[in-house]
Amino acid sequence: MQQDGLILELQNGNQKAFERIYELYSESVFGIIYSIVNDQKIAEEILQDVFMKIWENASSYNSSKGRFFTWILNIARNASIDQLRSKGHKNRQKNLKAENFVDILESSSNFSSKTDAIGIQKYIDILKPVCKKLIDLLFFKGYTQKETAEELKMPLGTVKTRNRACINQLRGILVEK
Repeated sequence: MQQDGLILELQNGNQKAFERIYELYSESVFGIIYSIVNDQKIAEEILQDVFMKIWENASSYNSSKGRFFTWILNIARNASIDQLRSKGHKNRQKNLKAENFVDILESSSNFSSKTDAIGIQKYIDILKPVCKKLIDLLFFKGYTQKETAEELKMPLGTVKTRNRACINQLRGILVEK
């Protein structure tokens, strides 16, 4: 079955289509979620939530607004960031033992493994260092634009402008390929 037909079947409530979509996308979606939350158990829980949202909100997907995989990744990214910002997650982070911080510091600085999880590392490598940093903070670490401005010690307006320019540059690279 073609992807468009599969999506249409999903939107019509076909459970087999949903199962097929899970088979096709769950591994990639898990990689994105894990790269954001850095916890296997939490990533597995979020993955299940993401696919429940896909099932429940399939009718809201509109192919004229973007690719299906992008729609799924946005759901996964938002769910992961929501988890990071939740009180429960923040309380768990406060209770971590000292040895856990080594892993957190090493994994949070490993931007290339995160971009590799979705197969865009080779395209990100082409970008300027400031674009790499902006994309890492805004899209992979879940920073707000204000938090990114504070982290990079630059005005909020500059972050917004550079972010737009970097995304446009990345989009141009991807379109060429």
